[in-house]
Amino acid sequence: MSAPSPTARRRHFVLHRWPTALGLAVAILSLVTGSNQESLAITLAVAATCYLAAAALGEPWTVWPAALGVSLVVVASKLLGMAWWAGLGGTAVVLVGVGLALRVSRSALLAQALALVGFGGAAVVAVFSTPQAGVVVAGLALASHAIWDVIHLRRKLVVAPSLAEACIFLDVPLGLGLIVLGFVS
Repeated sequence: MSAPSPTARRRHFVLHRWPTALGLAVAILSLVTGSNQESLAITLAVAATCYLAAAALGEPWTVWPAALGVSLVVVASKLLGMAWWAGLGGTAVVLVGVGLALRVSRSALLAQALALVGFGGAAVVAVFSTPQAGVVVAGLALASHAIWDVIHLRRKLVVAPSLAEACIFLDVPLGLGLIVLGFVS
């Protein structure tokens, strides 16, 4: 059997790095279209809530549909005249209840719930801060969420590795990029 050609190796590499490309594309699109402290805070809170959803359901692959579902909660909250963070807070309570009812790993559920409290708390602080301080708080918290992503990517637990990889390449460039843009402009 012969070794794969360089073209085949490149194609294999690209096809297996789609989460990296997706994360970077979303980060760049967000930076180019003018993200602000609230959009950063929402991104941070949605990411943490998705991780909680996967822990509550006990299936790592559910984090991808959870990303859509949690995003819809943000939109629905706004349409109903609620604060997006209140909608996500209610969703988090329901998810913890679901996780307890399904008897999923208590340690995973607790870790994700505590992470949501920390990251979600930072998101809410960012929203209620001045615009420049809010961007710094949300940007640093989002970039630090990449540490959480790396832990999950390496352990291949709780969330699908593809989502953890995509989040790393969304969180760091978007969080730090918006901070830099905030100070340059």
